[in-house]
Amino acid sequence: MKIGQYLHDFGSLFFPELCPGCGKALIHQEKCICTDCLYKLPYTNFHQDPENLLAKQLWGLARVEAATAYLHFSKESKVQRIIHQLKYGHAPQLGEWLGERFGSQLALTAPYHAADLIIPVPLHPAKLRIRGYNQALYIAKGLSKKMGIPVIDGHLIRHSNNKSQTRKNRYERYENSKDIFSVRRPQILAHRRLLLVDDVVTTGATAEACLRELLKIEGTSVMLVTLAHGH
Repeated sequence: MKIGQYLHDFGSLFFPELCPGCGKALIHQEKCICTDCLYKLPYTNFHQDPENLLAKQLWGLARVEAATAYLHFSKESKVQRIIHQLKYGHAPQLGEWLGERFGSQLALTAPYHAADLIIPVPLHPAKLRIRGYNQALYIAKGLSKKMGIPVIDGHLIRHSNNKSQTRKNRYERYENSKDIFSVRRPQILAHRRLLLVDDVVTTGATAEACLRELLKIEGTSVMLVTLAHGH
């Protein structure tokens, strides 16, 4: 046994790693999420259906080439607890690991496998300083590992740390998300097929705002990939 593995196993006796889905201690060979939760997670299989719920949600709002989500999101669910741990539990490795799992599927699925670049939805700099990492970037890194598509960060810029969109109507969401993103050095992204990556899409306002900016770039097409989707 390698020394690193020995120390990890020894430490687990006193500080066991817990599954964010159910709170149980992970056993040997389990990583990030326990086997039972992995089996029971509500996978969407949206990548197999071009006219899935997420894609339909964006119809008429943004000219997206394709859209998919790995998991169904609902309140008080395993998925909500997993996303909460990813965002607020200082667990960026959880996002990367889930990105790898989803990336293994998307690497075999058109049109996602033909993307040129992966772009994570950015955090506002103030929120990034507090959290210490952008969870969407780690999801993107996981996707990149399995899909063989490079991640390009720092070109989609967030200017406004807008408030939650959940209780807003369609017009209010549009106004709240208008002009909060811009693109730096758009010529680098011109004539590319882009994979835009986020952690959760609910109202779709943030994704729509990103898509609007990216689609201003000449010759660009964009696909949306998110870890979870809920209404």
